[in-house]
Amino acid sequence: MTKQPQPTWERPDLASVPLFTAFGDGTDPARPGRVRSGFTLSTAVAPTSSLHVVGREARSGVDGRPTERAPEVDWDQASELRALASKRFSERIGQSPLADETARQELGRAVILQVVQEATEARFAVNGSVSSATAQDALAQAVFDLMFGLGRLQPLVDRPDVENIIVVGHDRVFLDLVGGEKVPGPPVAASDEDLIQLLQDLASRADPPRVFSDANPDLHLNLAGARLAASAFVTHRPSVVIRRHRLVRITLDDLVGLDTVSPLLASFLAAAVRARLSIVVSGQQGDGNTTLLRALCAEIGPEEVLGTFETERELGLEQLVNEHPVVFSWEARPGSGERGPDGRPVNEFTLQDGMHASFRYALDRQIVGEVRGREVAQMIMAMESGSGSLSTTHAASASDTMEKLVSCAMQSGEFTRDSAVMKLARCLGLVVQLRSMFVRGRDGSVRKRRVVDEVLAITPGEESAGYAATTVFRSDPDGPAVAFVLPDHLRMLASHGFTANEFLLEAQRHGGVA
Repeated sequence: MTKQPQPTWERPDLASVPLFTAFGDGTDPARPGRVRSGFTLSTAVAPTSSLHVVGREARSGVDGRPTERAPEVDWDQASELRALASKRFSERIGQSPLADETARQELGRAVILQVVQEATEARFAVNGSVSSATAQDALAQAVFDLMFGLGRLQPLVDRPDVENIIVVGHDRVFLDLVGGEKVPGPPVAASDEDLIQLLQDLASRADPPRVFSDANPDLHLNLAGARLAASAFVTHRPSVVIRRHRLVRITLDDLVGLDTVSPLLASFLAAAVRARLSIVVSGQQGDGNTTLLRALCAEIGPEEVLGTFETERELGLEQLVNEHPVVFSWEARPGSGERGPDGRPVNEFTLQDGMHASFRYALDRQIVGEVRGREVAQMIMAMESGSGSLSTTHAASASDTMEKLVSCAMQSGEFTRDSAVMKLARCLGLVVQLRSMFVRGRDGSVRKRRVVDEVLAITPGEESAGYAATTVFRSDPDGPAVAFVLPDHLRMLASHGFTANEFLLEAQRHGGVA
């Protein structure tokens, strides 16, 4: 029996395969049949990011919308390639350390391109087929997200139509869309253990690094354009909520266009900021408190020197250098699990520390961001300085806001109820309450709409409450709050641009007191 000769397999010139132009350095001229990929893994880093989350341009156009439907990614394969790329990346870094984060990401990009190319060559050798250049780009981007971004959370954060990402375990994911709809989302990890590992990785990459462990079961991080809160070890499954900051550069005029405030109400709030009244913006979670606070800050003149104090940076005023050229931004630092001789966690930096330091910075305003608890002490200190401070908190109604702030002050251990009421009554000027409502369009669709629901003026009072609250703008079921009562002490806002005459006319139409 004559033995048949075995066919020989010749390795093809991979440069002739359309895929592999995705991994060229751009210096080699295109050959016939080559298709150049757009995968670049942009290294532009948003200045608010402590995690240096990048690569968004690969998925979005100039208007922030996806340029095309992204192909499905095999995340198991991406994880395998990430492990290989991480090993090679560590070896390269060990040989030549890179302190600059941009340089580290560029090196990571080169390593990722190499491992994805090798994987594609191996696939071609086995079955003679390759994925499209777009699919290869998506795979490389997924590996990059796993190494330098938010992993499988990253594509969800990049979606312009997503407002909140809610995770209860790795496979129970829900997306709050801009219009108010809640829809299921894809799994964000292979298992709960992998999700915890991702969160620990993000915590270690934060600047400064955070600890996420059984001893520190809560994690709060500022991301590029988003805020992450996570819990594990004390919850039945690892839980994550990511809030996207969609509107950072926002003004009261913009909110008029969104029908969040009326032109008259915008005129009143703008004048209140210019007159240096201290204001607390309140509402329930998701009502747009931080967005309104940013719009109020937009009324502060560029000549003012600002100081912001936040547990996690959210306001983003330090980014808006054209609107606010000089901003000193203090962020709390939790410190490590170890405690120093003074009993405090090592390297801890509190808002109290920041506030104390800020009095040497010649600030025109001290702005304390979100008040959830003991931060109220710094809020009161900022307001007592007479600078016209601004803050947010969560409460169901404007009247509940005062009680919430009093309770927070008492829980801080620095105030009795009487002292808290007295200080708030003297230094807090306005409470601005937000409300979310759902509006059905002509096409039957339902969208979420946020409105300013009420504005209270706070003054010292003789009654048992210890303060007096006057309803300046009252709730209107159909939209933003309407004029009601203008206290005498607020008539001076007319000198700051407030259209007081229009207020009196509107108050008469709505049964208020002129």
